[in-house]
Amino acid sequence: MSTSAESPRAQVRLRDGSTALLRAVPYDDPVARALVARVQQEYVARYGGPDEAAVDPAEFVPPAGLFLVAEVGGVPAGCGAWRRHTEGDDPTVAEVKRVYVEPAFRRRGLAQVLVAALEDSARRAGYRSVVLNSGDRQPEAIALYEGLGYGPVAGYGIYAGGPGAVFLGKRLSGPADESEERAS
Repeated sequence: MSTSAESPRAQVRLRDGSTALLRAVPYDDPVARALVARVQQEYVARYGGPDEAAVDPAEFVPPAGLFLVAEVGGVPAGCGAWRRHTEGDDPTVAEVKRVYVEPAFRRRGLAQVLVAALEDSARRAGYRSVVLNSGDRQPEAIALYEGLGYGPVAGYGIYAGGPGAVFLGKRLSGPADESEERAS
């Protein structure tokens, strides 16, 4: 499955046999805004307040970033995004943000599909690794990322060193990496 700035729409089959449509939209699109509001409600329920990290909608405009909406049966079911990671001096790092699946659509593999599409898009845009931050009150998210090969990375942003903050990252493999692996 490939979703990138060049191919902003893709249909994927989920574990339960249903089909999800992934489409790139602006961060300030009404559907995206509604899903981000749901993400923020989840943070309020789990942490007592919304995510206070600064987000500029322009950061998610291809090819510098991407915001994906997933729809199942025409219903907004989830979202996810990536943007250039602005901390540090490595311009090949992207940051994954706002991965969220509505409760009625969980446990179908939609989060894995969203993360894979985000990674693929970032890789196609030239990024070699991704980072993200989560929190210890989201054990299912941490398990998802660890299951997808993410491991601990240095903290960053306003939550660096914060209690319960979890920072994970992953190297993105690509054609050059795969040919290097075959040569060794």
